[in-house]
Amino acid sequence: MNKTIIVSNRLPLQISIEDDKLNVTPSVGGLATGMKSVHADGNGVWVGWSGITDEDLDEDLKSKVNEKIENAKCRSVGLTEADVEDFYLGFSNRTLWPLFHYFLEYAKFETEQWEAYKRVNQKFAEVVLDTIEEGDTVWVHDYQLLLLPQLIKEKRPDVTIGFFLHIPFPSYEIFRTFPWRKELLTGMLGADLIGFHTYDYERHFLSSVKRILRLEVNFNEITYEDRIVKVDSFPMGIDYGKFYNAAQEHDNPDTQKSELQKRLDTHLNEGDDQKFILTIDRLDYTKGIPNRLRAFEYFLNTYPQYKEKVRLVMLAVPSRSNVPQYQKLKRETDELVGRINGEFSTVSWTPIWYFYRSLPFENLIDLYTSSDVALITPVRDGMNLVAKEYVATRTKQDGVLILSEMAGAAKEMNEALLINPNSFEDFATALDKALTMPLEEQKSRMKILQKRLKRYDVEKWAEEFFKTLESTNELQDVFVSKKLNDKDENNIVENFKKAKKRLILLDYDGTLVGFKDNPQDAKPDDKLFALLDKFQNQEDTKLCLISGRDKATFEDWYGHKDYDLITDHGVWMRKHKKWTPLEILKTDWMSSIKPILETFVDRTPGTFIEEKEYSLAWHYRTADPELAQIRTMELNTVLTSMVANNELSVLQGNKVIEIKSSNVNKGRATSQLLRKEDYDFILIMGDDWTDEYMFEAAPELATTIKVGYVKTKAKYQIKGPEKVRELLEKLTLNE
Repeated sequence: MNKTIIVSNRLPLQISIEDDKLNVTPSVGGLATGMKSVHADGNGVWVGWSGITDEDLDEDLKSKVNEKIENAKCRSVGLTEADVEDFYLGFSNRTLWPLFHYFLEYAKFETEQWEAYKRVNQKFAEVVLDTIEEGDTVWVHDYQLLLLPQLIKEKRPDVTIGFFLHIPFPSYEIFRTFPWRKELLTGMLGADLIGFHTYDYERHFLSSVKRILRLEVNFNEITYEDRIVKVDSFPMGIDYGKFYNAAQEHDNPDTQKSELQKRLDTHLNEGDDQKFILTIDRLDYTKGIPNRLRAFEYFLNTYPQYKEKVRLVMLAVPSRSNVPQYQKLKRETDELVGRINGEFSTVSWTPIWYFYRSLPFENLIDLYTSSDVALITPVRDGMNLVAKEYVATRTKQDGVLILSEMAGAAKEMNEALLINPNSFEDFATALDKALTMPLEEQKSRMKILQKRLKRYDVEKWAEEFFKTLESTNELQDVFVSKKLNDKDENNIVENFKKAKKRLILLDYDGTLVGFKDNPQDAKPDDKLFALLDKFQNQEDTKLCLISGRDKATFEDWYGHKDYDLITDHGVWMRKHKKWTPLEILKTDWMSSIKPILETFVDRTPGTFIEEKEYSLAWHYRTADPELAQIRTMELNTVLTSMVANNELSVLQGNKVIEIKSSNVNKGRATSQLLRKEDYDFILIMGDDWTDEYMFEAAPELATTIKVGYVKTKAKYQIKGPEKVRELLEKLTLNE
């Protein structure tokens, strides 16, 4: 039975060793809950770090730990103290975390930590690869493992891989400051489905892929090598039933009250107008805690009528206390709480109750159910599940949620009071509105929120992601049906050897050589000359290069060789080093088209005009992809109206628009070649849509191969110029 392999930095287990006694208990986090149906209840295996370094485990203890872990349907990745220091505390939390949350000033870019990040991702890959069997699916989680999808896909291209990022993906302007940006994007693109919490994060990622890797993006699908990678948003939910049921049990008169609840009740019973404003966060600079405290101070000064009537109940859960920024944040928070309490406190009233600790689940329910307002105001947050937990516990459908616009949850919780976390005025106005909101309005808002969160809970989130991941297999079918495999290659080689008269017809750019920012840099290298010479020197084999390149360039590059050449999309042919025209063309149209192209060059940095004898080409390979997309649409619109009456065609090539006579194409030139000889083996290879004319003109016996994985009339498809050369080398062996 096929299984699902879930991969995250930590296993869904709490493992501790006390007095040589091993304790293993399940985690109760959101991810562990969401994966329960896939992992614990299904045929799943979870791969992650146990939380104990290799140095703390001798062989005997390691064996016992692994046994417990495997009994829990998990597999452990061994990490050393150095790994934890440089990979987790270092690169993950001092580089990626601040960078992805827009705290660029906190991000450290250290090569040693980057190397540790790569090393640990490789360790995870080895365990996953050792676990995979045919038909398995892999789901990788979060920013600690951004390189992992590609490491798995390289070794097991047959495996379906999903990746989900639980934190924001930053805008291109932030992400491009990252030194290893290409490696990170390439790592993520090993997945078949990449998921984010919100459309904004999805959009930022796609923008970076277009601008940094310069890949083709069609809506939310990326064409990458021989695959289509789908990108989508899946807002993560909570275990709604767990929180709702716990709140109902809490409200049951027969339920024994905790000490915390008794203390909360004492203060709430001081008067009908006593209200709690709740704020719960991990102590992290992304949560905007100091800002919130100053805003609360502003609120008390702006609306003094709330003094001695409201309390800010603030729970800050300790986090990364050995990191300098977090230590500074702790000091600043302590000082602000002390100062505000010192300024406003009376004998019977303290405005802020500050808890710096973790609380058990039962006490969280005490706080959620006792608070009239939840104040959730991070300056940047991937999702924020606390906001959803508060809503789930409001069994009477009362209470008000004030939520930062910068939290991912804000995208699906419009019924909350949404505020800019940097605006004290927003804070104060929203708090006043929340504290005076009529019960009817509270219920109206809360009812909609609860209905949505109940329907789209954490299990639904996992189910939707998984369903979409499974459907990505259908996207690949368009490629797999024509992809050149080993058997096809062997057949081509055999047919080549048996043939008595052969024709090899090859495009140049994108087929024999890769594309360059400057077209003149794509000169043939010594290896290519050596390869082409082998065909040229074979008896009964005709080699012809057919290109959109101009005659002068090919004469410069190949003048010393005796290859047959066709240039300018079929205008000129060279045989035995002598050029003859295949078509007689006018060029008077160029003087009216060139000024139009020049205006587009002026308005689009990174573009230039290539002026050939019979055509004009506007290259935009180094332009900003998003600007280029707009400009190509504009240029096509302008040109379409001009070329119709001049027998001209507009060719959309690879990052180039070319204008030429519509009487000329590679298909016409191919037909002329084929009429002159009776070939029993024909191989035609090209990458551009202009090469489709050659494929159309080819007889049924011809082997036609498209370089790249897009819609084509060719019989086969191959990955790129390297694979083209490998195939051609096979044809020349043992001749």
